[in-house]
Amino acid sequence: MADHRTDTPDTWPALGRALSWVDRPGNPMKIIIALAVACAIVFALDFTYEKHGKFEMENLPGFFAVFGFVGFTALILLAKLLRKLIMRPEDYYAPKSIDAEDYPPSGLERLDHDG
Repeated sequence: MADHRTDTPDTWPALGRALSWVDRPGNPMKIIIALAVACAIVFALDFTYEKHGKFEMENLPGFFAVFGFVGFTALILLAKLLRKLIMRPEDYYAPKSIDAEDYPPSGLERLDHDG
């Protein structure tokens, strides 16, 4: 018979209990909104001081924010392209891998998960 685990927050490690609020519905969106607000505040503060960049472009307000965003976006798009170029089929190692073999049905235990 299957061992049904009753995993409650009381049995979690301290770090798991401290970060459990992140998993509640709606909280990930709150984190994204808080990060967007923080980015907007830092971008606005970039207009409040005089810059002394080595190149003229560095003196433009918000240059490093735009540069970072464009660079990160380019990195993600290049990674997607690279994935398509080097990705192997799911069964690439199948002929020689041990997990490619069929498991005998007599060794499989059927479990009822209807609780």
